[in-house]
Amino acid sequence: MRFIVALAFIGIFMSLGSALFYLMRDKGKSNRTVNALTVRIGLSVTLFLFVLFAHWMGWIQSGGLR
Repeated sequence: MRFIVALAFIGIFMSLGSALFYLMRDKGKSNRTVNALTVRIGLSVTLFLFVLFAHWMGWIQSGGLR
């Protein structure tokens, strides 16, 4: 489970980095920045839904505050 979440975070950060790269290089002349940010949002929502599903299935448990 930790591997999947870590892999998703790496994908999110890579998409964010590519959006920054395209923003600096293209200077608003193409849609590559928007596409990279759309991918980032999609990955973030998918990760959130996966964590909710994993909790519902009992694969992960909430720790709570101690």
